[in-house]
Order: sequence, then structure tokens, then C-alpha cells
Amino acid sequence: MKITDVECHIVVDPGLREDATSSAQDDLIVIVRTDEGIFGVGETDTGPWLAKAAIEAPGSHSMAQGVKELLIGRDPLDTSAIWETLYTSTAMSGRRGPVICAMGAIDMALWDIKGKALGLPVYKLLGGALKESITPYASLQPSGGTVQEYGDSLVAWANRAAEYGFEAAKLECTLGGPYNHEGLQGTDEEMTDIIRDCRRAVGPEFTLMVDVQYLWYDAKSALRTISKWEGLDIFFVETPLRIDNLEGYAFLAREAPMRIAAGEWQTTRFEFIDLMDKGQIDVVQPDIGRVGGLTEAMRVCNLAQDRGRLVVPHCWKTAIGIAAAAHLAAVLPHCPFIEFLPSHLCDSQLRAELVELLLEMEEGSLRLPDKPGLGIELNFDALDKFSIEESAGDSPGQGVANQ
Repeated sequence: MKITDVECHIVVDPGLREDATSSAQDDLIVIVRTDEGIFGVGETDTGPWLAKAAIEAPGSHSMAQGVKELLIGRDPLDTSAIWETLYTSTAMSGRRGPVICAMGAIDMALWDIKGKALGLPVYKLLGGALKESITPYASLQPSGGTVQEYGDSLVAWANRAAEYGFEAAKLECTLGGPYNHEGLQGTDEEMTDIIRDCRRAVGPEFTLMVDVQYLWYDAKSALRTISKWEGLDIFFVETPLRIDNLEGYAFLAREAPMRIAAGEWQTTRFEFIDLMDKGQIDVVQPDIGRVGGLTEAMRVCNLAQDRGRLVVPHCWKTAIGIAAAAHLAAVLPHCPFIEFLPSHLCDSQLRAELVELLLEMEEGSLRLPDKPGLGIELNFDALDKFSIEESAGDSPGQGVANQ
């Protein structure tokens, strides 16, 4: 089998807001096609225009070759060999950032092809399932123009998730910092009150996590607030500090009363080694599309297991990434949750329509995928509907969607 083409499709939600803190509003869908008619699908969580350029740009010399050019004619089943070729041959232009993200989407698609070609779900190819089901958590993003509305919205979301059958949820609760909701400003005390209200709403048996989106600049300010959450039984606090403040993360990992989680932005195992060994975080959160695909995600997870750390994959794109996370979680003994939100609970039209995820939640758990490959079905009508017809200089708000 040989790779014959690599298609890159930029898709954008009709309701995209460039001031919103949500990468679920656009996506790069990568389709890798073969001479046997089997194709694979992948995605990545970065600027889709950047990742598309990283794949399609021609090479200029031996250390900065073209990604697509390197793929044509290769056997798609050679996932590890292809990963090393891409990493080595783009070392000067790549190594980190958009090129690795682009490789993540490609690698995801290659594993989809491998599963389809062999008639097996991807988790079988990763080593086999260690569990019969996967526990998802709902990611809850509130809305509101005031702190009161924001808090009420988050409590309502928590109640809705519990009613739907979730047994765990992550609260996005950010009233300051660089990525706060719509410029909303509030105090750390108000944030604590909101989290306390959410705990009261869902009860003591429900697992709660909190994402504060890189809120605090220094570790002592972070500790002063999250220490007040000790009695609220928070499973982890996600990204409390700027991601490069590894010293600060190590301080929080030692002093905080709950686990500290991070890693959604990291690319390659090398950045995770720093995050674990220097930052001493308790929970690693590789995003499969960003970190370099399933090939590299498995390396990160093995390193985390060696260090006694938990893995909870980040996933805030479509059902393509959710499926990849489910297959990854199935083979790991140290992955208690995956990030998951059913399409009909999403505000994003793009997320709701683009991909059908063949996973069903029963009593708070997801059954393992049993279809070959990733076990997803791409809606090609929706792909055409949300695709952007590009012209030079287009920004997300300027591209024209096919209708």
C-alpha cells in the first residue's frame, strides 16, 4: 500500500468569534489517501492555516523538506518510521510548533488507515485494551456578561452534565489572566465561591476538576487561592501558571492540596520530559493532534508511567480527536479520564455535524470503539459546508464557507 495524496481542509464554525477562548471554532482536517482506496482522517489543535502551510509548503533543503512531499509513495503502515523521517527531515523548520502539530494530524490519519487495512480498532494495534470502558469527563464552558451570570451558567452546566449521566466534569473558571472569559474581571474569592457552588450542586460523589487557563503569573498567588479549595475535593487544577514557568509548577506540585495538571500545548515527548522532571506536574495532558500523533503520545504516556504520573488527554476539537483519545486511554493503566462532550451538548455547529463518533455513554462510561481504525465517520457534506475557500491574506472572519 502506498500514500497517494494528503488533503488539507480548513473548516470554520459559522459562529466563529475571534475574541473567544475556544479552539473548537475551527479545525484542520487531514485526509491521507492510498492506492488501495483506504483513507485515514486526522486533526490537530492549532491554527489551521499554519498547520496546512506546514504540510503543503515545498522543501528548500535537506533539513527543511516538504512534509507532503515526504509522504507520497510511503507505506502508511510504517507509522514509526514515517514519524522519524518527518521529524528528522524538517528539523530546521520544525522540531516544535505547527510542524509537529501537522505531523500529529498526519500520524492520527495513518493509524486510522492501519486499523482499517488490518480490520482492527486502533487500540488493538497499540497493545490491547486494559479496561472494558473509558470514563469521560465533560468540559464545561460558561457564559455571561457579569460574574453572577458566569457563575450561574457554570452551575447550570454542572447540573446538566450530571443529569446527562456524567460522573466527572471540568469547570472552566477564569475571572482574570490572559484568557479570561470575554474580558470578565473578578476576584479570586468570587472564583472560589463559584467552584464551591458547583460542588454543592453536583454533590460529594461527583468528580470535579478546574481549568483556570494560565490565570496566575506567580506560583505564590496561585497557591494562596487554590489552597482554599482543599475541602472541595478537586481532582486537579489545570494550567494555573504560564506554561514555561516550570519552577512555579514544581512549587505548586509540592505545596498544593490537589494534583496539578498541564500539557495541552506541549509538542513532542521532549517538552513533556521538561514538564514532568522540572515542572513536577502530577497529571500530563497530551493533546494527540498537537503532541505529534498517537505515535508520540504513546511515548509520552510511557514516560509518565515510568514516573508514576497520571495521563488525562486534552481534547477540544471534534470527534476525530476524541476517538483517538479513547483508543489511547484504553491501553493505559494510568489514564483515569478522557475529555468528552457529546455533539448535542456542544454550542459549536462544526463539532456537532462534522464527524459521527461511534461511542455511546452508559452509566457514566464509554464503551470501547469496535470499528476498524479510529471508528469515526466523516460527514463529507459537512466538510464541504464548513470548508473555507481561501484567498491570500484571509483571516478566519474573511474566508468564504462553501454553502
